[in-house]
Amino acid sequence: MITEQILYFSGLGASLGFVHTFLGPDHYIPFVFMARARNWNQRKTIFITILCGLGHVLSSVALGFAGIALGVGVTRLTNIESVRGNWAAWAFAFFGMIYMFWGLYQACKNKSHKHLHIHDKGIVHEHQHTHQNEKVHKSEHCHEHKNNPRNITPWVLFVIFVLGPCEPLIPVIIYPAVEHRGSIAEAVIVSIVFSVVTIATMIAMVLILQKGINLVRLNKFERYTHAIAGAMLLLSGIGILFLGL
Repeated sequence: MITEQILYFSGLGASLGFVHTFLGPDHYIPFVFMARARNWNQRKTIFITILCGLGHVLSSVALGFAGIALGVGVTRLTNIESVRGNWAAWAFAFFGMIYMFWGLYQACKNKSHKHLHIHDKGIVHEHQHTHQNEKVHKSEHCHEHKNNPRNITPWVLFVIFVLGPCEPLIPVIIYPAVEHRGSIAEAVIVSIVFSVVTIATMIAMVLILQKGINLVRLNKFERYTHAIAGAMLLLSGIGILFLGL
């Protein structure tokens, strides 16, 4: 039976899930720029976003219910979440920095250069191309240079999001739902509402921003997309650490 208490906490959970996600650009910016840099299609982008979102919310849900079962106080659990948040921020910054430098290396390596082709009768033909991963045009002089390192990026993002806590979930959602004459079942319902709204907001923001960024044509700077993506991850980590985003 749905009680006023469940409706109240579910509404609170939905509101906090939306606000927490919308005001935290680290929840969606990494997916937008990584999708552009790694050429993820929309289905893959959404799948990775959902996977990371689940890791993000379920880690806090598991910690909250473990705290309830073990009788751990809200303050102690909040401190644990704070430590996890710092780990996630440093992981974002470190991974972003590494990826940015790797992207700069790739950009330098993929600098445009020329090839000479000597045809029959001594005719010399010259054309310009890069080694960047792009759609290869099937023509007489196309060159395909495979430069696809094993893609561990989605799993790195997943681990970072598992480390990253949902700060409002434990103190504002789980414990009030249990302590105010509630039950574990009610806490589960509220947690599900919070989680669904959080992940849905992540997906919506990714799709909206992705539509906008796909309209931007970088032209000769296209080879810097990996470096730009790394820089955005680095800025996300810095934003969490020093701006509380």
